[in-house]
Amino acid sequence: MPPYLLGLRLNGRRVVVVGGGRVAQRRVPALLAAGAEVVLIAPEVTPALEVLPIEWRPRPYRGGDCEGAWLVQACTDDPKVNAMVAAEAEARRIWCVRADDAEASAAWTPAGGVVDEAHGSVVVGVLAGGDPRRAAGIRDAVVDGLRDASLEARQSRKKPSGVALVGGGPGDPGLITVRGRQLLAQADVVIADRLAPRVLLDELAQDVEVIDAAKIPYGRSLAQERINELLVERAGAGRFVVRLKGGDPFVFGRGAEEVLHCARHGIPVTVVPGITSATAVPALAHVPVSHRGVAQEFHVVSAHLDPGDADSTVDWESLGRSRGTLVLLMAVARMRRIADTLMRYGRSSDTPVAVIQDGTLPNQRTFTATLDTVATAMTTGGVRPPAIVVVGEVVHVAREIDSLRANMGRDP
Repeated sequence: MPPYLLGLRLNGRRVVVVGGGRVAQRRVPALLAAGAEVVLIAPEVTPALEVLPIEWRPRPYRGGDCEGAWLVQACTDDPKVNAMVAAEAEARRIWCVRADDAEASAAWTPAGGVVDEAHGSVVVGVLAGGDPRRAAGIRDAVVDGLRDASLEARQSRKKPSGVALVGGGPGDPGLITVRGRQLLAQADVVIADRLAPRVLLDELAQDVEVIDAAKIPYGRSLAQERINELLVERAGAGRFVVRLKGGDPFVFGRGAEEVLHCARHGIPVTVVPGITSATAVPALAHVPVSHRGVAQEFHVVSAHLDPGDADSTVDWESLGRSRGTLVLLMAVARMRRIADTLMRYGRSSDTPVAVIQDGTLPNQRTFTATLDTVATAMTTGGVRPPAIVVVGEVVHVAREIDSLRANMGRDP
């Protein structure tokens, strides 16, 4: 019998996910995007899952864990555990998706996609009789057709080879390029960074291998050398590999290192530029990095090393003397030393500063300070990576924009 398609509105509702591996890594971001309160049960989880806003119970599944759930996802690599989870959910009349056995699953997760339009969102979901790759292909054709108003099928396109280095943009999945989205849909293997738009992983066919290359600040990470090896190993075996990175892969993304490694091993690479957070995140906070009569130059700085570190190549003395805008990436842990250095070399202590955390995402937050107060304000406000710091007079422009916007619609 054909399944009955239904759109679940999960905002504020509990969803239990059992298993902390690559399947859960793909499903959980989409559940969070739908507003679900996710309870994850697994002895271990991938680094990408570890940092998500979920309730993680670090232990095996126990009877009764389905209690209070509206939906259950059984995503372990043990069929016996998945069967036990599904049986309990069935007994409690809770819909359960088994990731390992479509025929034994009470519910199926369709190949889904969202098309943003002027008057709302169109959500596309496709089931193809348990064939996830065919479902994903049809979904892509429909979504692409809706976006360009052509509804032209794309399944006949020749499959790429080698590696595609795709810049995923600053975080919002809607800011990845059309070309990047197309190549991602054709991937056999996806190696994804922590800051890539990970919600897109749930749109992949079930047989696509997803490798977690997350680098958690001061935490777990996959070594760059191992990432390079994986690119060559998978592409050398004839599989099309998409290296999905945040922002633009050539802006502090180590993308050129990966291209060089592939080239040295004879692996062809397609580079798809992405929108860099260095300019996109300030823009969404109404901070222009340049502005007529205010700033004719801007400097993008990787601040992952202290100003006094012998390995730092940043000319902090010149930046201190400059009147241009400074856009600082990876500066959260070193902001006090950076501010002191800039003031020592000539920047005024009352230079305005904007701090934007989780830029382009629904939980983006912004606050302003001055160069001599920003470090304390960041500590007090609990700022954590990823955050962009903008130093310069252009911050006053953002304040003016925000003030005018706040007064729009008010009576004179």
